[in-house]
Amino acid sequence: MKITLLQGDITKMETDAIVNAANSSLLGGGGVDGAIHRAGGPAILEECRKIRDRQGRCAPGEAVITTAGRLPAKYVIHTVGPVWNKGSEEEKALLRTAYMNSLQLAAKHDVQTIAFPNISTGVYRFPKQVAAEIAVAAVTDFLKNDNKISNVIFVCFEKENYDIYTQLLSQQGPL
Repeated sequence: MKITLLQGDITKMETDAIVNAANSSLLGGGGVDGAIHRAGGPAILEECRKIRDRQGRCAPGEAVITTAGRLPAKYVIHTVGPVWNKGSEEEKALLRTAYMNSLQLAAKHDVQTIAFPNISTGVYRFPKQVAAEIAVAAVTDFLKNDNKISNVIFVCFEKENYDIYTQLLSQQGPL
């Protein structure tokens, strides 16, 4: 089991699954969500519509899985991160839950490699440092108790996030 850090475009990742920082409608949007829907094509949106018709909107912390369409991954796991409002413990717990539910869904579908973007740090305004600390802690805790996933990749689009994750991961010992 290992954690890898890359700076780049998550839509180019050849992994079993990539995670989409989705909005609650599951119908695409801006940022990484829009990029994944554009690159993956209409098959992703079609499956998201079916999920939404079946269960309604996706609440913060929840995760669902679809095909990856034209992406080089097998699956897209769509999770909704919380909007940073006041920095409450509930907001932090919801972000952790988004990571944990994504990992549990990945393990359930025999995913060995999974790539995460920086969930909630764009238009949802989560402070990048706080979000990275939550992400690294959630992934580390999950990997200590589950050996199905062999590689978790944090894919940072921006250098600022990449630098934050570099520092956090260098302070962490082996799993």
